[in-house]
Amino acid sequence: MKYKCFVFDWDGTLMDSEAKIVSCMQAAIRDMQFESRSEEQIKNIIGLGFKEALTMLYPGKNEYYEKFVEQYRVYFLDDKSKASPLFSHVELLLELLNEKSYFVAVATGKGRQGLDKVLQETSLASYFHVTRCADETFSKPNPQMLNEIMDFVGVEASETIMIGDTEYDLNMARNAGCDSIGIAHGVHETSRLEKCEPIEIYPDIKALYHW
Repeated sequence: MKYKCFVFDWDGTLMDSEAKIVSCMQAAIRDMQFESRSEEQIKNIIGLGFKEALTMLYPGKNEYYEKFVEQYRVYFLDDKSKASPLFSHVELLLELLNEKSYFVAVATGKGRQGLDKVLQETSLASYFHVTRCADETFSKPNPQMLNEIMDFVGVEASETIMIGDTEYDLNMARNAGCDSIGIAHGVHETSRLEKCEPIEIYPDIKALYHW
């Protein structure tokens, strides 16, 4: 196989966290006394950095960014909140890739606090050689996250593949010159993923285990 580095999105790709993100966003929206947004509208911004997500949901309200993030984190980082489940075969897949000596990474729209929390909850941190979050660099679909990951592990774009459930993931890969695989059990429907020209679209992450 020509690929040496497998980069995964987190929400909607490895973890079935859509419902929790929507719930926390809706709670933060109520606290901020903003006009409500539908579940579909919120699902559409999953995968973006928080600033980009807020701009899409509420154009012209960027001055409220820090307060909105603070309110969202009150709910998402609550120790009493139930952890979202991993999708089937995620840990088996990560274990297999490590056994075969591939580099494994995460590129996510989550903030660092949020990613560290779920890595601790799932005990998956040891499987990843490097992780990048949207609050540390540019949000998807800007290729900076992928470029930093490739630089860190020392691979070329042609040796790297991005796996994600949104057009933001796949367009980031395209902008970085990398191949991509779409996963259809996340927030963007297959028709949106197809427009990004991934090499494959699988119905779920489990299918990648047998790739």
